[in-house]
Amino acid sequence: MRNDVRERREGKGLSQGALGTALGVSRQTVNAIETGKYLPSLPLAIALARFFGATVEDLFHPDGNDA
Repeated sequence: MRNDVRERREGKGLSQGALGTALGVSRQTVNAIETGKYLPSLPLAIALARFFGATVEDLFHPDGNDA
């Protein structure tokens, strides 16, 4: 599953550690989400979406599709 977390994080000028701290997770968790090695739980996906002012569907794209 493709996601836009890295692009949105970098767009806000945040490090992985800073985003992790804001969400209550580790830098390693943020890295794993960004690289597609870990699919976040629904509560974490919602927290990410809210943090970026987006919807879960805006951030995560099943099968690599953008729509």
